[in-house]
Amino acid sequence: MPQIKRTGKVSFGDASISVFEDPECQVSLVFLRIVQQLNRLGWKCAVPEDMIEKYGINFARSYRHCQKGDLKADLELSSRCIEFNMFQNVNAPDRPDHGGRYQDNKEFHMPYLMLLEMERTRRRIRDYLCAVFSGYEFDTKHRGIYLKPLAKTAIECIQSQYAESCHFKGDLTQYEIQDYNRKSTADGGMLNHGQRVWFFDYHGRASTGIAYYNINNMWWVITGKYDYTNEASHKLFTAPPDNIRIKRNSSQRRKRLESELSKAIKAMNFERSAILRDIIFPKGELFVVWHTEHGAYHKCGFCGYTNNVIDAGKFTAKEAKGWDKAPNEVRRVEEA
Repeated sequence: MPQIKRTGKVSFGDASISVFEDPECQVSLVFLRIVQQLNRLGWKCAVPEDMIEKYGINFARSYRHCQKGDLKADLELSSRCIEFNMFQNVNAPDRPDHGGRYQDNKEFHMPYLMLLEMERTRRRIRDYLCAVFSGYEFDTKHRGIYLKPLAKTAIECIQSQYAESCHFKGDLTQYEIQDYNRKSTADGGMLNHGQRVWFFDYHGRASTGIAYYNINNMWWVITGKYDYTNEASHKLFTAPPDNIRIKRNSSQRRKRLESELSKAIKAMNFERSAILRDIIFPKGELFVVWHTEHGAYHKCGFCGYTNNVIDAGKFTAKEAKGWDKAPNEVRRVEEA
């Protein structure tokens, strides 16, 4: 079967695949071919009825909500670009709202089998498009840190970032790192390119690695032959922090406990909810914060929104201080 003459680029992002074409081409034809390929792979692709009512029937020509088991995705067509962004809510600790769409570092948080399905899907779409269209190319330049596992070592990945960066132009030695981007507010020290640093990961566990400058106040930290992360200077320690065995996870602990408190109230397990309440809030008056523009309550840690007051974040008077101004309203829990 002869190939169709079309030019375009396919690139991978964080649990996503992007397709770019010439503005003069009818990208909608490629959009429909991707929908067809997803159906063959066992995905269910549809346009939500409520979105058709809200945006009109023409919306269906440029959007599909896709799902395969617990793995979900948004397929969107915009001008000359098609975006297929996959997400899940099985493990989305930072942003469980909106099904996990806005969770950072989606690939890192995906369960292993779901990660394999995500990778299989986008590779099948890429291989299909590059086989059908003669001028399609897979663009690895903009892939960033989302590379095939073990395809490159951590230092090779970082060196490729330097080679492609418009800031360094392939030569980091000619770039002057400003002191305000080297300042470690964690312990007051100054960071140097290539030095050992310490930091605490999302779970509050201490980690160590070699720091390499990235951009602004961000630093790459190599933690193993193939593993590295991107951390802000204010999170890095230039010397081992005190009490290194103690986890710094008070924020995660608070979110988990408030989540368990909400579950206990919904299940009418008031004995358990009373115990959790006394653990989280041993004394004092509690408040919730209402956002008038969104018409919803702030969730725990002011991360996300909810219409259910039971799921709303509970705050002490000290925590709610400064939020009692438009567009927010601070309300007592019993009044809400």
